[in-house]
Amino acid sequence: MTLRIITTGGTFDKHYNELTGRLVLGQSVLPLALERARLTEPVVIEPLLALDSLDMQLEHRHKIRKACADSKEDKIVIIHGTDTLRETAEVLGNAHLSKTIVLVGAMIPYEIANSDALFNLGFAMAAAQLSSTGVYVAMNGRVFAWNEVRKNRDTGVFERDRKSTRL
Repeated sequence: MTLRIITTGGTFDKHYNELTGRLVLGQSVLPLALERARLTEPVVIEPLLALDSLDMQLEHRHKIRKACADSKEDKIVIIHGTDTLRETAEVLGNAHLSKTIVLVGAMIPYEIANSDALFNLGFAMAAAQLSSTGVYVAMNGRVFAWNEVRKNRDTGVFERDRKSTRL
């Protein structure tokens, strides 16, 4: 089984710019992360966008949806910024694609010590391989249905949204 990984940017892929002291998006760290993870399953990497998710607009989400729909692989992981990950998951969930799509992000960039990026990536890849058709969010060691998750901005973790109900 081949897994498709679509990169869209977000904190996962941010680099520290020593001259400005800011985190910026540049070349994706995904190939390095996959090498470090010693991955043995075949993957196709699709660098689709390089955005902070706060800059993501509806047309970007439609581009992600189209990439998923056009994918010949039916198991897909999307690396996405955590701030609007839920909004993209909703667009994908409402598309009712016959695929398993798992969105994942990181609270700390891959390149920074104590990052959650590598763990989250591996966890999302396992979730994509083991979950049934649908759209999911894999963060903090948990898998959530797209319409039952929210980012708790006070604690910095994703959790079940008790106000949501399954459609």
